Amino acid sequence: MFKYLLITSFFCVFSCQYFDAKAPDENALLEEKLKKINWETVDQYPSIFNCDTIQNKEAQKQCFFDNLIQTIQQKIGMDTIQLLYPEVDTIEVKVTVNADATLRFEAQISKDSIAYNFKKIDSILQNRLSDFPKVEPAIKQGIKVKTQFIVPVIIKITE
Repeated sequence: MFKYLLITSFFCVFSCQYFDAKAPDENALLEEKLKKINWETVDQYPSIFNCDTIQNKEAQKQCFFDNLIQTIQQKIGMDTIQLLYPEVDTIEVKVTVNADATLRFEAQISKDSIAYNFKKIDSILQNRLSDFPKVEPAIKQGIKVKTQFIVPVIIKITE
């Protein structure tokens, strides 16, 4: 009997090592998860009030960009830019939507428009777009993130 008790206790003591599961390393799991995430895209694009009800991701994106360009055109249309530079028909505007829902607009310099004073154009953009409608930032993995994109804004509409 003592022999069986000794053998049983021996197996109990040493068999615990087989049941001792090692917890996975937190950093390794985090690294693996981060490698799987595509950082070039967002889960939900920035949005404005008019586009909030659209469920389709691509349709919401298109609605946002259409409204963004239209609002910029309305706010700077027939303004000083056209008077100062009548030959300019389109400018490229870099739009930054920060995670805190603040916006930044910057005129972009292209190779064929070096002769223009972009500081002046940028100043006009800042003044005219200071009261831009509220934009909800993009969302990635459930977190609001900063996004940047360049949109062409037509200043001179040919009739």
